[in-house]
Amino acid sequence: MMIPCLACDSRFLPDEYFRACHDYHRGTDLVAWTCPHCGNQDDLRVLPGELGFGYTGHGRFDVHDRVRVPGLRRRRQDLRLDISLDQKVWRVPTRSRRPAGARCSF
Repeated sequence: MMIPCLACDSRFLPDEYFRACHDYHRGTDLVAWTCPHCGNQDDLRVLPGELGFGYTGHGRFDVHDRVRVPGLRRRRQDLRLDISLDQKVWRVPTRSRRPAGARCSF
């Protein structure tokens, strides 16, 4: 199975695709992915058996395109999202946050 980049139409094996996932935003339940071929960055939602692509608007993420990935599963952890397919698991860490007590000085 090959998973496409929606920007350049390059296709990737699941291991290469999910290794390019680099940030999980728990509040919006979105994963940031950067295409290894063209450098395009997409936000996506990992759903059971598919990936959902879309746009953030009006405070929520609307899925407009879906790519089926049979057997795809997800599990939210405290500081990451675990994506699994067959026996393989990819861990996507949450976006880094400012340490507690840190302040901005403007």
